[in-house]
Amino acid sequence: MDRRSDPPPMSDRKQHWEKVYRERSASELSWYQPIPARSLHLIKQSGTPGDAPIIDIGGGCSLLVDHLLARGYRNLSVLDISATALEVTARRLGEAAQRVRWIEADATRFDPGQPIALRHDRAVFHFLTDPSDRAAYLDNLDRHLRPGGALIIAAFAPEGPR
Repeated sequence: MDRRSDPPPMSDRKQHWEKVYRERSASELSWYQPIPARSLHLIKQSGTPGDAPIIDIGGGCSLLVDHLLARGYRNLSVLDISATALEVTARRLGEAAQRVRWIEADATRFDPGQPIALRHDRAVFHFLTDPSDRAAYLDNLDRHLRPGGALIIAAFAPEGPR
């Protein structure tokens, strides 16, 4: 797996998510979706071609990458701060995992290595509660989303996960 790690020392955020993914299966998480229908619909509506670079920010153990591969998307990256989550997903995909670029990094500071055509984030921005983290996230987005690219970003409802 191609991995890019955050610089040491590990942040509290990284330690938190490693613990979450070590202690719970994906289906035990409140945001688990066996079929990420809304995301798949929005990606299709974006008109992003199947060979364009797409990144799933905080992809963790999400099944989105499985569905995108099945739909013929070919330039996929999954970013998560948790190596455990990436390993679980890669194992689940089996040989198909070789067709995905796996990036272990903090979403506030990483370089995808290419301009991104579509950036999907179903929860990471929601968990960034510090204004400096949000600013760093937005700066990273601004630097790496190519002109005319698409952004799909979601957050939980007020009664959602803290």
